[in-house]
Amino acid sequence: HCDWHARGWSAGVGAGGMGGSRRAGLGGGGGGRSGDEVGLGASVGGAQVHQVSATPGRFAEGAVAVLALLRPLADALRQFSMFRCDEALQSLRRLPPAQYATGYVLSLAGRAHAEMVDYPEAARAFQWARAVCPHRLDGMEVYSTVLWHLKKEVALSHLAQEVVALDRLSPHTWCVLGNCFSLQKEHETALRYFQRALQLDPRCTYAHTLCGHEYFANEDFEKATACYRAALRLDARHYNAWYGLGTVYYRQEKFELSEYHFRHALGINGRSSVLYCYLGMALHALRRTADALDLLRRAIALDARNPLAKYERASVLMSDDRFQEALEELEALKEVAPREASVFFLMGKIYKKLDLPDQAMVNFSVALDLKPASGDVNLIKSAIEKLHVPDDSEDDDL
Repeated sequence: HCDWHARGWSAGVGAGGMGGSRRAGLGGGGGGRSGDEVGLGASVGGAQVHQVSATPGRFAEGAVAVLALLRPLADALRQFSMFRCDEALQSLRRLPPAQYATGYVLSLAGRAHAEMVDYPEAARAFQWARAVCPHRLDGMEVYSTVLWHLKKEVALSHLAQEVVALDRLSPHTWCVLGNCFSLQKEHETALRYFQRALQLDPRCTYAHTLCGHEYFANEDFEKATACYRAALRLDARHYNAWYGLGTVYYRQEKFELSEYHFRHALGINGRSSVLYCYLGMALHALRRTADALDLLRRAIALDARNPLAKYERASVLMSDDRFQEALEELEALKEVAPREASVFFLMGKIYKKLDLPDQAMVNFSVALDLKPASGDVNLIKSAIEKLHVPDDSEDDDL
């Protein structure tokens, strides 16, 4: 797409640019004073007079057309670099349909939707990009992450097969393969593939971050931290790595460090509902309840579909003994995530604190029926056994 523009621009300059016209005039005059020769060329060759006079008009029209074509794309890139994804998408929509339906533009639209955590729309944009440009690999690592979040194992496996067939020496290919195995919980295999991507391109920031995520999943926090820092050495504005460091410190209960890194990530991408949510969680752990509630409210305002923000807000409200507000938040969350065991478990804990053991038992039972992870099953069973035991100090969570 960009090459096409470059060729079109060069052709326009060569055919009607000032250099080409001047050479034609001089050739007609035969040597000597350049000003007189241009005039002589005009008097001898009528066709040359028409070419010289028409050229500036054609050049200006071409420049205006190119500017009208490139301005929306340049504005979209500017907005996207500041993570103003909604504005970037609006700029892309100003492109002519023939230019919008190109692999580069559709991949950029997919990235913007992914940053907005609108994974279904991101997947549709990347699918369209692959349909119009099936040999394009740039952006496929982000597409594979989108499919990972959507838990589409078949689609991700199919994408992995296709990119391997296209180019086995591209780092994007190995990032896709790594995400494919990560979704299947084969973290060691995923790590090998991400490391292969780094062998092919040691400056692939995204591969460093994906390695960090896999080490984090394996609870190898030291290596995860090293990977995130390697990503930041390559790109200090790679907010995913700042977020990754924040999650590591949060798991290690180093909440002050966690807050610092989440705030730094928010300084780069101030429109991320996820970052506001995690910063709120860190502040809640630091007993700054009012600040935590404000951040979680902003997270929900940015993305009303974010279930984690609603759940964490209910947890903070419960810890502040605002049980009725917490229940209202969880009732709304049940509409969004009806099969999330942690929602029913938290509701059961609230009903227990309200001295409503029957309703608490109902919610604990529903949480158990939803087949949570084995560690969560033990927590739920323990809560059921202690249903009639005061648990003011209990703060277990799924």
